[in-house]
Formats: sequence, C-alpha cells, structure tokens
Amino acid sequence: MHTLQIDIVSDIACPWCAIGYARLTQAMKQLGPDYLFNIEWRAFELNPYHSGKGQPIVQALAKKYGRSEHEMRAAQSNMMTIAKDLGVNFDKLQERLTANTFDGHRLVKWAAQQGQQTAMKLALFEAYFGKARDIADPQVLLDCVDGLGLDREEARQVLESDQYEAAVRQDEETYQNAGVSSVPAFIINRKYIISGAQDSDVLVKALRDISEEAA
Repeated sequence: MHTLQIDIVSDIACPWCAIGYARLTQAMKQLGPDYLFNIEWRAFELNPYHSGKGQPIVQALAKKYGRSEHEMRAAQSNMMTIAKDLGVNFDKLQERLTANTFDGHRLVKWAAQQGQQTAMKLALFEAYFGKARDIADPQVLLDCVDGLGLDREEARQVLESDQYEAAVRQDEETYQNAGVSSVPAFIINRKYIISGAQDSDVLVKALRDISEEAA
C-alpha cells in the first residue's frame, strides 16, 4: 500500500482550483486501491484585501490582468467547457461577483473537525461557480453548511467569532514563505510541489513517481 499526503493550497474563488481537484480525483481513481490518500485543504486568498460589494467578475479580471473583457470572457468560457467535461458545475462562472473568501476558509477548517473538509470546499465551489452566490455572505455560507447536514448554529457561532482565523493565517504564511504564489498547488508528502491544474495523466505519473521514490 502506498500512502500519500496531499496538501492542496487553493482559494475558494479560484476556478482552476475546482478543476484541479476534479482532475486529482480522476488521477486517484486511476491509481486504484493500492494507494491511500490523505487530503488536506490549505488556505490561500487571491484577493485578501477585498471588501464591500463585489464587482462583476469579467470586469474585475480584465482590470486586474490588463486584458480586454472579451479576452477574459473567452477564458472563462474555456474553463466552463473544461469543467463540464469533468462534471463540475460552472454554470454561473461569468455571472459571479468578486468576494472575500476568508470566512469561507474558516468554515473549511471547522468542517475538517467534522470530517467534512473536502465536502465543504466543494459546496463552496458549487455555490460560487455554479450558482454565483455571494460566498462572503454568512447566510450563503450557512446554507452550504445546511446542505451538508452539519450544525448550522455551531457554524454561525464560528462565523461570529474569531475561531480558525489563526489557522487560516498560518496556512497563508506557511505556503507563501514556501514560495507558493499561485494556486492550485499540490504539496505531496510535505516535500514535492505540483503547480497548477495539471491533467489527470500528468498527476498519475507524478504521484506514482513520488510514491515509488518514497518506498
């Protein structure tokens, strides 16, 4: 049995992170029952200083990257096609607004204590990319909690407190200091890094090579 620790550095607002995880899931299935994976999600904020009302995403991305809205819309459309082929809901990708993701990251940390870390992350991806919901809104976050059958009142108490703030900040500091400047980044066995939403075949080879070296 090959055991691999995979720390996924990602942001809830990053479409490539959702695509990257879907491709990782494919890779893990291809590797089969001889491999055991321990997945942990690590926080990263693409727009940590975001506050107030969100901007339309295409407009915001065009301004951020110095490209035309037409170019950004085409790039978003391409991601929608990729996501559809992976079974990931990106129906509202171009209709969402920019949002602060810090509280979402705190809820992912909280859900980890319930063994529902990945489920929470995927619920937040679905809410943002599939439904264009405001993932900075506590009610939207609590609706995601409801959808997983977790304790809404306990989650509300987390959001109204400073719980898990330190854990999120620690993730951000740790991986920025380690040189992670874009996401997704997959840290394998706390040693090897795979950057970007690589195709599943690339991930299969990398994970197999790493496990063989570790053995």
